[in-house]
Amino acid sequence: MKLKKVTINNRKKTFEIAAGKINYSFPFSKLKIQPTNDNGIVKVFVDKEVASEGFTYILKSGDEDTILIDQVLEYNKDPEYLRHQLLFKLTLKAKAKLEEVGIAKREVMRRMGTTPTQFYRLLDQANTHKTIDQMVRLLSALDCSVDVTFSNKAA
Repeated sequence: MKLKKVTINNRKKTFEIAAGKINYSFPFSKLKIQPTNDNGIVKVFVDKEVASEGFTYILKSGDEDTILIDQVLEYNKDPEYLRHQLLFKLTLKAKAKLEEVGIAKREVMRRMGTTPTQFYRLLDQANTHKTIDQMVRLLSALDCSVDVTFSNKAA
């Protein structure tokens, strides 16, 4: 996701980020190098060096840091980003389980009732067009049960 614009909101102590059709905020408190009253932010810009997928801020002292869109999406708990993260974790688990159980790939495809092309798409970590349902089916074919747990995360 490309960033369109980033501005500073000193009153709220946040960055206001425009990405796609959605606006996000990112608080100064989450920064690695935090601004102070004596060492404030003098410049912030969408960074072309990270393909406009992040922004860089520069403090009065000359210190600078880059914040990537993934950090902003994670902080704002963007549902699409969280879905992609879950699919990524399920894919890694499926790949590890495939090596661990020693079942032939053809047997897994037969259990799933799928084609080799679809099977390899499910194992592709970069493929974000698969569904969680498909990944559960794959893990089930690998004799792996999937349980969902809910937890309250500390901020």
